[in-house]
Amino acid sequence: MLAETLEPDDLDLVAALQLAPRASMQVLATTLGVSTGTVSRRLTRLRERYGLRVVGQVPWWLDGATPHHVWISTAPGHARDVAAAVADLPEAQFVASTTGRADVYCILHPRRRDAAADLLAVTLPSIPGIATTHSELGLHRYVSGSTWRLHRLTTAQEQALAPHRHGAPPDTAVPMDDDERAVATVLHRNGRASAAEIARELGRSASTAYRTTQSVLDRGLVQPRVEIEPALLGYPLETVVSLATSPASMRVIATSLAGHESARYVTTVAGTSSVLHHGLFHHEDDLATFLSDDLGRHAGITGFEVSTVLSVLTRYWSPRR
Repeated sequence: MLAETLEPDDLDLVAALQLAPRASMQVLATTLGVSTGTVSRRLTRLRERYGLRVVGQVPWWLDGATPHHVWISTAPGHARDVAAAVADLPEAQFVASTTGRADVYCILHPRRRDAAADLLAVTLPSIPGIATTHSELGLHRYVSGSTWRLHRLTTAQEQALAPHRHGAPPDTAVPMDDDERAVATVLHRNGRASAAEIARELGRSASTAYRTTQSVLDRGLVQPRVEIEPALLGYPLETVVSLATSPASMRVIATSLAGHESARYVTTVAGTSSVLHHGLFHHEDDLATFLSDDLGRHAGITGFEVSTVLSVLTRYWSPRR
């Protein structure tokens, strides 16, 4: 785990970007009360030294393909090699070495629903060093990395950034035409790409690129989000808690946990678990309180397992090695 934490001014910039990932340098500077040059220098340093990226998250339910949450147990001494091999898979959305439930935890997201069978039954087990795998099908995402944020800004600062935010994601599948898919692909790699940059990369006119970019952002078809290691933000403890619940309480518990300050990713799943809570914590004491008090108040929870993240190789398809 990383021990270093960003300086307060850098944390403020990250917090602003979490609220409005595509806000201009001028808007960020005005909001934070600094010069545009200062914002530019800080952002460049955050990218080059600390690996900060702004990526575009495409809601997975738009195409009908569904993510699978997979726990992998490895032969002794093979955990790192297996994690690296899994991270090289094009379907790897998130990959981490862990302790607890398994040696490696990953989220694999095939491009097509019918590709999951070969991925889980053939491709994954063929990786040398894998002893066993256990997969659970994602059902409904209640919160994701695009909504988790630091709470450092004043109400006035948050209000200043509000007009520069993207639209909320749709609840159901929404078809995208070829131009929208092309723009979404560019934004997936660089969530701050300008319409001019997108036009040059795709060979489209500036007006077409601008109109299409605004459309996918306003309609929430792409959700720009900040990616940076949580330890740098003061959250060195990262866990995935797998919850077993009664059928009647599954949605209620998932909804409640999605509002917890630690929640980076909460989803219901089909498997031996009912709900997965991917959380960030300042300290082990905070995790202990979450497990005993926050989970303890839900009578519908019948059991849980905790996987502690040791190192992350991939976050939302972005290599972190």
